[in-house]
Amino acid sequence: MDTITHTLFGLTTYGAINKDTMDKQTKKALLFSAIVGSQIPDIDVVANMTETGRIMEQMWHRGLTHSFFLAPFWAALIYGVAYLIWKRKDSIIFYLALVNVFIHNSTDSLNAWGTGVFEPISQERVTFGVLSIVDFLIWGIILFGFLISRWKKHLTRYKVWRYVWIAILLHISVQCIQGFLIYSEAKEEYEEVALSASFIPGHFTVIGKNNHLVTLSNATVWGGRHRYETLVSNEDADLEPLFQLNPKAEVLMEWSPFVVIVKDHEKLGVFDPRFYRNGSSFLFEYIKNER
Repeated sequence: MDTITHTLFGLTTYGAINKDTMDKQTKKALLFSAIVGSQIPDIDVVANMTETGRIMEQMWHRGLTHSFFLAPFWAALIYGVAYLIWKRKDSIIFYLALVNVFIHNSTDSLNAWGTGVFEPISQERVTFGVLSIVDFLIWGIILFGFLISRWKKHLTRYKVWRYVWIAILLHISVQCIQGFLIYSEAKEEYEEVALSASFIPGHFTVIGKNNHLVTLSNATVWGGRHRYETLVSNEDADLEPLFQLNPKAEVLMEWSPFVVIVKDHEKLGVFDPRFYRNGSSFLFEYIKNER
């Protein structure tokens, strides 16, 4: 998910805690725990400061720092920093950080970018493609909860935020069920399949590959699939010159579920068809052919 959504998740988990009996310092520590826990897996962006990091960006971003196995470490680190600043030992500070790290990693794995949630045991990118990287319905649910908590002063605030979380989880569950049904149907037709959720809830792009043909279709549970693009992948192309001159292309091939290979008189390259819009993909690594 995007940075704003992760931050909102942190704020809503903080809001869902009953803090009536807590002192001001504990509340500050909890807010710190929630916000930092919701963001800390993305600390891997510092790797982009190095040349190797820029080459390996697709594999390193959302990689080890997003692993479920590393979540307790992040929570303990956040708890330790909070203790140094606010001198509070309440275990809820640790668990709030832990929950937010898990939320970050889990929701990242639900969109098309994928996440290395099982690193270092497995390098596989877990990507379900059932949520858009920016989900405006989630924003709307959180905004509605915020307005209700301000307008309806008689309502218990932390209970409002708990209902917000119920609504968010219900939305995510419905998206997952619809995505699973669409994916399962597409698997019967294609050798390889990937999903990419639209900004509109319940709408998906199905990317299917058979041999050298990659097709893109709009899909809903109630309306079926409607193909709108067919791409041809040059599977016989020799990619060694590409990998030597543009190592990011090899990283992209490892990161993507599958790619489209382009070889013509101008370019030799690979691109991820999940991000194909208006005739091109913004994840396209190539070299220009010499004439």
